[in-house]
Amino acid sequence: MSSIDLQAKEIKPTRNTYTHVARYIGGDKPATRYQEATMGAQPTQNFHYRPTWDPQYELFDASRSAVKLADWYVLKDPRQYYYASWTMARARQQEAVEANYQFVDSRGLMARMTDEVRAIACQVLMPLRHVAWAGNMNNCFIAAYGYGTALTAAATFHSMDQLGIAQYLTRLGLAVDEPGVLDAGKNDWLNDPRWQVLRRLVEDTLVLKDPMEMFVAQNLALDGQLYPLIYGSFVDEHLTIKGGTAIAMLTSFMPEWHDETARWVDAVVKTAAAESAENMALISGWTKVWSDRVQAALAPVAEIALGEQGQEALQAVRTEYNARVAKMGLAI
Repeated sequence: MSSIDLQAKEIKPTRNTYTHVARYIGGDKPATRYQEATMGAQPTQNFHYRPTWDPQYELFDASRSAVKLADWYVLKDPRQYYYASWTMARARQQEAVEANYQFVDSRGLMARMTDEVRAIACQVLMPLRHVAWAGNMNNCFIAAYGYGTALTAAATFHSMDQLGIAQYLTRLGLAVDEPGVLDAGKNDWLNDPRWQVLRRLVEDTLVLKDPMEMFVAQNLALDGQLYPLIYGSFVDEHLTIKGGTAIAMLTSFMPEWHDETARWVDAVVKTAAAESAENMALISGWTKVWSDRVQAALAPVAEIALGEQGQEALQAVRTEYNARVAKMGLAI
């Protein structure tokens, strides 16, 4: 009977990565999955037609933004998210949220909240479903009209995160009270004078034409002050003391998400601004204008949420936010 001699042989690949990726990582060497999913993926030539709704631009056109970069792929995501890593991270967080809902339900924590806490939680959080939806729309715009996959892919993930936050807030409202609280939140968003300054600001962001200005207005200025105020000062500090621990547990994704995504937002803004003096002046100007508008828009919301302590809490948020912006080198 003949025997079979099995031997292991190393087969060396002809190339270590794709040619278009090699140009961005310094030659033909092994690339990470993030690099292969991101670098050089933006179409740059052989477009069949210009957009019929905006014919002065190509389908993918860096000149849509006043920000000028020699290479738009410098706007890398420090989290190195591509589709698989992003979905796995969010799946783990979804499991944590589900566990929190089970814990709150099994311990009857919702029933232990006072009517006062239940009412103020819905009054503050339900209108914010519409803010999160606008965040979804704005990041969809950045993904559609921004340039370079390093920016647009991450903006796509960010847009879906914002949609998820809107859904989490909807689910929270249904867990805390009857479905009518959703209609009440919409009515406040449309008609309550205290929400109209923020609503006007949000609607103004929806019609911005420069994707980088929209990035600054939405992801840095608005989210950078809204999330610490609402999910830090209001939920984690104010409601928890009054017996609203269940609200903090069921909104735990939001502050965790904001802290994580701030790393990406800061990296994009800092890198783009550092490219040139012109970029620095432009982005600093945008940041100043939108940060001041956001602070003014959040003032009546802070009063709804925190009463007499609202303005003090908002100022503390702005001070911390200013320190964050200063680390990017921006002058506001």
